[in-house]
Amino acid sequence: MIPLRDNIPSRTTPVVNYTIIAVCAICFFVQMQEQPGQGSLVERLGMIPFRLTHPGEPFEMVTDVRRVMTPQGMQVVRDVRPAAPSAVPAAFTLLTCIFLHGGWMHFLGNMWFLYIFGDNVEDRFGHVGYLIFYLLAGVAASLSHLLSDPGSTIPTIGASGAIAGVMGAYFVWYPHARVQALIPIFFILQIAILPAPLFLGVWFLLQFFQGTLSTVSTASTGVAWWAHIGGFAIGAAVAWLLGKMGVLRPRNAMVRPDTDRTRVYRVRRHGNRL
Repeated sequence: MIPLRDNIPSRTTPVVNYTIIAVCAICFFVQMQEQPGQGSLVERLGMIPFRLTHPGEPFEMVTDVRRVMTPQGMQVVRDVRPAAPSAVPAAFTLLTCIFLHGGWMHFLGNMWFLYIFGDNVEDRFGHVGYLIFYLLAGVAASLSHLLSDPGSTIPTIGASGAIAGVMGAYFVWYPHARVQALIPIFFILQIAILPAPLFLGVWFLLQFFQGTLSTVSTASTGVAWWAHIGGFAIGAAVAWLLGKMGVLRPRNAMVRPDTDRTRVYRVRRHGNRL
């Protein structure tokens, strides 16, 4: 499900949310200018669990995995090389990793989710409080992945753990909000208006299902499921606790007109084109 918009307008300009998106965009474009090879930003600023659990110990990075036929049969061959040193103290990579992304879809997907849900969370926190919350949620998500795979030598990057924390807070604070979502089903694109708790709850259950039942490693899936799970859980818990303490701005009572009906779009195939 892809969120298109929600029906809760923000009372203030979400300057921190926009700034985070801009910083992530700058970091991503710097990454795009890098030449392939040793010492990339991902390797030097990404969170590598082994680097934190075995401080000071050298380790090797897997640069390529391929299957090769040998006289003994098909075997998996891994190309390795010594890892480049971290550009910051290893503990800092729990934070720096949340500003890096692995590709266009990774970057655009994360920034879109942050754009949809972040403004309302910033509205309740206030600008400074939201910045602190976002950064701490990112660190908590990184720690969740670290605990789930402490011996991994694969760099972990992406803002999705911090954004999961934002989504967790939204889940708690806006139980009556509605989300217009695009739901692709084979060649049918359906736009549906869903309760926000349903949209976010399904998203979280998918992460939890993948994180607990997957029998393959993060190296195979390419997704740090437990960073998503940990970020969402921490964000929801902090939001609930602060709500009980009464230290937040009240929820915005205004809603955007919600007159759109569920729509179905059929995508027809013409020759080799859709």
